Amino acid sequence: MSYRVAVRALCEFSAKQGDLDLRFTPSPSAQEGIAGHRRVVARRGPGYEAEVALEGEYRGLLVRGRADGYDPGLNRLEEIKTHRGDLARQPDNHRQLHWAQAKVYAWLLCQARQLQRIDIALVYLDVDSDAQTVISEPYEAAELQRFFETQCQRFLAWASAQEARLGERDLGLKALAFPYPAFRQGQRQLAETLYKAVSTGRCLMAQASTGIGKTLGTLFPLLKAMVPQQLDKLYFLTAKTPGRALALDALRQITQGSAQPALRTLELIARDKACEHPGSACHGDACPLAKGFYDRLGAAREAAAQIAVLDRAALREVALAHQVCPYYLAQEMARWVDLLVADYNYYFDTYALLFGLAQANQWRTAVLVDEAHNLVERGRQMYSASLDQGQLQALRQSKPAGLGSALERLNRQWNALYKAQVAPYQASEQLPQALLRALQQCVGLIQERMNQAPNEVQPKVLEFYFQALQFSRVAELFDEHFVFDISQRKGTKGRRLATLCLRNIVPARLLGPRMAAARSVTLFSATLNPRHFYSDLLGMPDDTAWLEVAAPFRAEQLQVRIVSEVSTRYQQRQASLAPIVELIATQFQAQPGNYLAFFSSFEYLEQVAQLLAQRYPALPQWRQSPGMDEASREAFLARFVADGQGVGFAVLGGAFGEGVDLPGTRLIGAFVATLGLPQVNPVNEQFKQRLGRQFGAGFDYAYLYPGVRKVIQAAGRVIRSDHDRGVLVLIDERFAEPRVRQMFPSWWQSA
Repeated sequence: MSYRVAVRALCEFSAKQGDLDLRFTPSPSAQEGIAGHRRVVARRGPGYEAEVALEGEYRGLLVRGRADGYDPGLNRLEEIKTHRGDLARQPDNHRQLHWAQAKVYAWLLCQARQLQRIDIALVYLDVDSDAQTVISEPYEAAELQRFFETQCQRFLAWASAQEARLGERDLGLKALAFPYPAFRQGQRQLAETLYKAVSTGRCLMAQASTGIGKTLGTLFPLLKAMVPQQLDKLYFLTAKTPGRALALDALRQITQGSAQPALRTLELIARDKACEHPGSACHGDACPLAKGFYDRLGAAREAAAQIAVLDRAALREVALAHQVCPYYLAQEMARWVDLLVADYNYYFDTYALLFGLAQANQWRTAVLVDEAHNLVERGRQMYSASLDQGQLQALRQSKPAGLGSALERLNRQWNALYKAQVAPYQASEQLPQALLRALQQCVGLIQERMNQAPNEVQPKVLEFYFQALQFSRVAELFDEHFVFDISQRKGTKGRRLATLCLRNIVPARLLGPRMAAARSVTLFSATLNPRHFYSDLLGMPDDTAWLEVAAPFRAEQLQVRIVSEVSTRYQQRQASLAPIVELIATQFQAQPGNYLAFFSSFEYLEQVAQLLAQRYPALPQWRQSPGMDEASREAFLARFVADGQGVGFAVLGGAFGEGVDLPGTRLIGAFVATLGLPQVNPVNEQFKQRLGRQFGAGFDYAYLYPGVRKVIQAAGRVIRSDHDRGVLVLIDERFAEPRVRQMFPSWWQSA
């Protein structure tokens, strides 16, 4: 046997027991933790060794990692942890894990340096007070060896099964064949280019239209590259739930009927969607699935490991059979599967699980980013934060104990920001340092309160705390790629209230390191043009490869009409209503069937739909409404039956503008009554200004590229296969402009 495992992974597997306990204990940010480690190390003597690389072997199991520090003069190995507040409130299983890791590192050090005994110290640094708590114990090397071997023995049976499975998996992947007799047009080119990118350790941006089978054409070559490139994990990341379903469906097509039962796949979903006891806290006193979680985890893990595709339903079934939390069982299984299908935030967010695991375990990973045009806006959201003064006012009125004066001080700093502000919106390239200090004081006081009496903290205080903490953490990242702005409104009694925002404009600096950390990242979408726009904003490496796959469709499949005599600009909107109604009715009468009509807002949509209903009451129609839940969205799409007739009204860029598959006669045409440009407002004007300063094309980056991309995505709902036929009516004089038309897919031929 030859199996390797990180020290932390070994101990997390073997040393945890008792309850899952996620009662809130204030924890430092990643940056604070790193800085805290450095401060501890800086205070040690000149011979002190930091980040000591160690490894050892037991019956073919290779255990390796980096000990935080070793002091040869004191013969003391240190495990350094940062924390906030009362250390006595630390959950027992956290302390057990810390001791286990320290003992394993200590044995590896004793073995490497022929030491007979050693002191082990857990060093806890409070990042707020900078006080250190040192808990030290002497150990004989023989005792540490027994502890190390016990942990390894607990892990060995699992490791042996994993090794056997991985060997079987590798043989299966080598023999894996494409699930169809032939690739679709363009699909082979996509697959071969991706395989070469992974093989050479480069990233890839691939633009390929709907219809070539992008999901299958990216997933298959990545699975084939897994063995020769010695990849530990594959990540398939999506922006929306339907993307995960498509990935799992493609995987089943690839592995159906093949000798590949050993491949393991896991679908990760959000905690609120996985929770079986909403409203219960995540600890043994409140949730039955948290009580004794670690005592039952082993059996649940064994059962889950036997299932090839752990989608949401399969994982839930295993979890409930063993009475453990499905969400945290999934987090455990993320360590032991090969392919993970998850939302973008699991890899790209600040505290992303998959990125963190990859770094901690030194995994060699390859990443697929589905519908990657969405990553620009999602990346901005991940690294932005806001605070609303109305929430602060409500908190002040509730007079939480011990916070009164701090909240008043914060409110005064808040008011001072906009006393001289004339316009309702103001943007700045500088952070409000005095307000941030007042905010951090509030955060510190709330933390103290939670440490002393966590069950007595009001929900309003807790909600404010988390928002303030996020705001403070984003402030640490603030640079020329952000803007700080203040938006005023009138509150009760005519008082002015302000919302403060830290908006990320260019997420490249924050996303770029995630791109570079993987063996290869492939971004794929039907709309990745202009290439430089996405490359600039997403931080793609300079040697990123580019592929534009020719569409498999023919111009005669889609009749594209540009109606340039109608303007959908806001000033001409009323005048556009009747002409648009006549365009829809005329097209429907000429060719009855199902159509989608896209508009720039719900208000515009309603105006056109109502006028159509008045003039043509016999023409069936249904409308998207604001805030539709999943069931309502499914009901909307269910109206598009094969050979059906009617018009569905939707907002461009909304739930039905992309990721919707209505093949054949379920949809035979679309009307797009807007160029899709983001609304002209002070926030977007700031984006235009800042993007113009950095890239020299502010209007294009802030308005034109995002707008036309939404139009192309919406139009892509019409032609889904070689057999589809349809019509696309683009309504606005700006569609006739050369710089807009040059962004259209090359196979479109507009009349």
